[in-house]
Amino acid sequence: MPFTCYLDAFSGISGDMLVGALADAGADQNAITAAIASLGADAEVSFEKVKRCGIGATKYHVHAHHAHAHRHLSHIVKLIEQADLAGRARDNAIAVFRRLGEAEAEVHQVGIEQVHFHEVGAVDSIADIVGACVAFDLLGVETVVCSPVNVGSGTVKTEHGMLPVPAPATARLLVNAPVYSRGPSVELTTPTGAAVATTLARSFGVLPSMTIRRTGYGAGDHDFPGQPNVLRVILGEPTGADEALAVSVIEANIDDCNPQVLAYACERLLEAGALDVTLQPVIMKKGRPGQMLQVIARPEDREALAQMLFSETSTLGVRVYAAERRVQARDWTEVETRYGKVRVKVSGEGSYAPEYEDCRRLALETGAALKHVIAAANHAYLNKQSR
Repeated sequence: MPFTCYLDAFSGISGDMLVGALADAGADQNAITAAIASLGADAEVSFEKVKRCGIGATKYHVHAHHAHAHRHLSHIVKLIEQADLAGRARDNAIAVFRRLGEAEAEVHQVGIEQVHFHEVGAVDSIADIVGACVAFDLLGVETVVCSPVNVGSGTVKTEHGMLPVPAPATARLLVNAPVYSRGPSVELTTPTGAAVATTLARSFGVLPSMTIRRTGYGAGDHDFPGQPNVLRVILGEPTGADEALAVSVIEANIDDCNPQVLAYACERLLEAGALDVTLQPVIMKKGRPGQMLQVIARPEDREALAQMLFSETSTLGVRVYAAERRVQARDWTEVETRYGKVRVKVSGEGSYAPEYEDCRRLALETGAALKHVIAAANHAYLNKQSR
């Protein structure tokens, strides 16, 4: 069964930490070494067992025979295309470098083919990105999810001088991704690590619902006191929960708004991408009856939906807090009733429900009571299951 891989970047993420973690989780080290050798990039790689703050981890080393001051994207792509790599690993590696090139081009305000990759184009970064993509493929990883990313703080020395952490390219790559800074005043997330995570991760957030099969730890260069300098990967098989993600909850208590306006606001919020919208009666200050309007939103939609709540209702303030969402996997089947065809939603555990909009449409078209259409759909589904 294909794996889901969770990147737990509580101490940041770099290319070498990622390759080390995937090797620690069982990716064939000899196969990774052979893939890097096939690049013809004058590099050798090795793996070493180390400890970081008492946690056993694998350190991935890249040994470059010759220094290359600059490389352009086209040169790197050619190296990857000519190497002995599986198709998916090759395509992923090229995609990561293109994303990295776009970020560097934007930071330096030049065309992507004018970018001199400096550290990014150095042999170790090529070996890191290709090694990570090969390791994902060796482990059978189909889906990557990343935690919020610890970027570190302070400054970092680069070809362009001392730069603030996160470095400009790292910050550009992590646009729309959840980040924070905690721990030692150093660079914890590199452009290479950020490029792999943002290119290959399906989403950022909490640990997805899975049956854990393997874990691995990849070591960074330094051993910090009080914080393991490792990247953890967790590999598992997806369970029945189709969705496991961080969400934002937006709430407002409203006692001076026309109910028709509130109903319209709920419709608009759902149309704008809210995952769910509810109204609950509440007793507010001075004994006033009111409504609590609650919106469940994807984190990236939070600000837009909060502004819509302001514009479409009379509220002057909202509460926003983080939560987690779990949703059962579901499938659809179709049943035939005396009124017409109705889709039925079926959960992984066997619960089922006729699609309301189908039942409503048939009730209007036939003149039958809605409750009778729903009952007919339930009966038809149960008969279908018993055959």
